[in-house]
Amino acid sequence: MEPELVSRRPKRADARRNFDALIAAARDTFAEKGTQTSLEDVARRAGVSIATLYRNFPTREDLVEEVHREEVEALCRAAGDVVELEPWEALVAWLHRFVEYIGTKQAFADALNRSTDGFQTRRRAMHAAGGPLLERAQRAGVARQEISIDDVLRMISGISTVEYVDEEQRKRVLEVALAGLRAMPG
Repeated sequence: MEPELVSRRPKRADARRNFDALIAAARDTFAEKGTQTSLEDVARRAGVSIATLYRNFPTREDLVEEVHREEVEALCRAAGDVVELEPWEALVAWLHRFVEYIGTKQAFADALNRSTDGFQTRRRAMHAAGGPLLERAQRAGVARQEISIDDVLRMISGISTVEYVDEEQRKRVLEVALAGLRAMPG
């Protein structure tokens, strides 16, 4: 059974629009300026009052947690989006999406409380989304049998958090890692 990612998203349409605007603004603002940026900046970028921000997110941590939850939810949906591809291509496509997630998460990684139930639930959700893609590639004989989804996600996370000379170097390093995941012929 997949872990459930519980959202705080309001039911009323106008409140939901404000909520979504706040999440988008926070994601962008955190990526540009870090999580210690002014919440007034987030509210201004979202086009709402600071009172609306605090009504939805009483603390900065609540906002950071919700942005992270939304990112993980999008990552989990992406696993369903690639399932029709060939096993290796599906796994690689999802891992590229995972790299994008890591890039977004870096902006607020230090602000996440990794011991919370919510964080642990999101971690399990990522494993539940990527695990079947890896298992399918292993059954097809195109991914190494001895690796687990936890091994893969830790490796890709490590690669994604290192500073590179340029984007081309990052791509080369990722391709080398993906080649190491691939099953050897014969």
